[in-house]
Amino acid sequence: MASKYAFPKPLKELRFHLCQTSASSTSLRSFLQRAYPVMKKHNPYTPILIREAQGVSPQVIARFEYGKEVKLPLDGVTDKDLETTIEKFVMTAP
Repeated sequence: MASKYAFPKPLKELRFHLCQTSASSTSLRSFLQRAYPVMKKHNPYTPILIREAQGVSPQVIARFEYGKEVKLPLDGVTDKDLETTIEKFVMTAP
């Protein structure tokens, strides 16, 4: 793989849900500020959506071919662990 942020072909969309103010979303917010530009650069045609809502638990949702969606809760995951967690999650296409 050329880059750890290069997504596989079956991945059609990646959605991040987080709260703007809660402490549980702090690590996801900092990860997205750092990693979003690189992810978008390596995957210009894959939608990477960031959805903020008050009181939402941090999670990532991947939509693959044929509408198959997989959800991964990110409560308690540190900023350093997010990178490897999301990379493994995206690479495990159903």
